[in-house]
Amino acid sequence: MSTSFAVARSLPGGPVAEQILAEVAQEVTQLRAAGMTPALATVLVGDDDASVGYIRIKQRQAMRLGFASPHVQLPESASQADLQAVVTQLSADPAVHGVLVQHPVPRHLDFDRAMQALDPEKDVDGMHPVNLGRLALGLPGPAPCTPAGIEALLAYHGVPVAGREVVVLGRGATLGRPLAMLLAQKRPTANAAVTVVHTGVTDWPRYTRRAEILVAAAGVPGLVRPEHLRPGAVVVGGGVRYAGRRLLPDVDEACATVAGAMTPRVGGVGPTTVAMVFRNAVRAARQALTPPHPDDDGYSAPTPVGPPGSGASGGS
Repeated sequence: MSTSFAVARSLPGGPVAEQILAEVAQEVTQLRAAGMTPALATVLVGDDDASVGYIRIKQRQAMRLGFASPHVQLPESASQADLQAVVTQLSADPAVHGVLVQHPVPRHLDFDRAMQALDPEKDVDGMHPVNLGRLALGLPGPAPCTPAGIEALLAYHGVPVAGREVVVLGRGATLGRPLAMLLAQKRPTANAAVTVVHTGVTDWPRYTRRAEILVAAAGVPGLVRPEHLRPGAVVVGGGVRYAGRRLLPDVDEACATVAGAMTPRVGGVGPTTVAMVFRNAVRAARQALTPPHPDDDGYSAPTPVGPPGSGASGGS
């Protein structure tokens, strides 16, 4: 006797990343025709394998899109003053339109202090305190990349968000908190009822079991299991940790037997995050050339044109 299980529809990030990057490539072509070569500078402290890999991915993508890609690598022993001096120098360089400091930085360094040395208009991660404040107030500014990538991914795959119950598991500054602010904004691809669940909530499955859309952003491997889900829910795995080069996601793969739609372990949120870096970078370059249009809020997801029959309602 065999038992069959339903398997959640996959929500890959690759196709939406390709769409975003195609839009970016068009803008780069227009900027170069106007005499500007957009430049995205990267800064890496130390030689952590995962961080080096991420920087190489971004540099290769920059070359493909037509960006200049200056890179500064500091030794593991670099001081806070060393890092902030590099950020300040790149921030003041008119030929550089976006700056990305690869994180995490070594433990003796303060990433947030380094970000404060950066011109908020060149912050392609969307993590400068000024830009997070803009996000909270619904003002124009660069979107935090992973949260914006998640909004774009849901829109691309036809997952309705407006008016639905979204639970974000985790309140970190890079994903959980900004995602909650983003998805609560009044916009067709957002406008959700958002609940943030964190380490102060002991009975957190009580919230995740009612979520129509669950975003795991805790950074705790295997935290979310099938019994924590509402049947048919849309599940987005945003939080990960690494054991060497091995990726350890928050969402147990067995959740695919309960969820209605789910991002894959590899190729889910990651590609959209990288794409949003370049979306922010090309916007920064464009705004250096011409003032921003008043209707450009900096946070809207790309046009949600997914593959035929891609609608994923999730929930029940």
